[in-house]
Amino acid sequence: MPSPLISAAELQPLLDRIGRVCLLDARFDLAQPEAGESAYRQAHLPGALYAHLERDLSAMPPAPALCGGRHPLPTPQAFARTVAAFGITPATPVVVYDASGGMYAARAWWLLRWLGHQSVAVLDGGLPAWVAAGGALESGERRPVPAAEPYPLPAAPALATITADELQRGLGAVTLVDARGPERYRGDVEPLDPVAGHIPGALNRPFTSNLGPDGRFLDAAALRAAFTALLGERAGGEVIHQCGSGVTACHNLLAMAAAGLGDGVLYAGSWSEWCRDPARPVARG
Repeated sequence: MPSPLISAAELQPLLDRIGRVCLLDARFDLAQPEAGESAYRQAHLPGALYAHLERDLSAMPPAPALCGGRHPLPTPQAFARTVAAFGITPATPVVVYDASGGMYAARAWWLLRWLGHQSVAVLDGGLPAWVAAGGALESGERRPVPAAEPYPLPAAPALATITADELQRGLGAVTLVDARGPERYRGDVEPLDPVAGHIPGALNRPFTSNLGPDGRFLDAAALRAAFTALLGERAGGEVIHQCGSGVTACHNLLAMAAAGLGDGVLYAGSWSEWCRDPARPVARG
């Protein structure tokens, strides 16, 4: 899978040819944390396993975490155990999907890439695109068959992250992109975190801007043009991405990768970590 995105039309023959593709259903609802899993049991792609944002793709207390915020980043060791429990080995092709334009699937994609997994893609358009293409569904719950061997840890994470302290020291000299909606970025409203506003100097690129009216990603040329208009000629590695809790920031990271702009840097704690420390500056407007 040379691209971080795969269409429903491309996925079907891949499933027919390679029985070892691992499908991960990452549907979730921030307001109803069990809604995604319930929807999965009602209908999902054949053979798909369910990946829960909080149990599988985050390090919720008391688990050790690499950052604060509402969806803390798990340690590489912990996520490697999760990956092996899904039956994934370094040779396993993985396709992740959701029903929210990739909002949650991008987090799983990023985590797998971070662990050094090469063959992983997000189903463009997710479950709605699969159904629209005539793809089959099944109900019930699939139980994973754990891998026979532990997932090997890379010598260092394959994708870059930055801590809150590192970011604060770099304010004014770094390029930071906030993936939240404009009303939250400006500080007009804040439905999830205790303080409204944004990190000083952050540029606003709502993750929904990466999608067309059909819920699929814009083509590579359109994404490249949009990010170039926002960032100039900065390469992916020069750009730090954040959002509310390190989830939708991965959508912008995925979009930049799909545009051929390289891999950016994730501030995983994001606004939900940043705003809890009164010593950190806040901007509004």
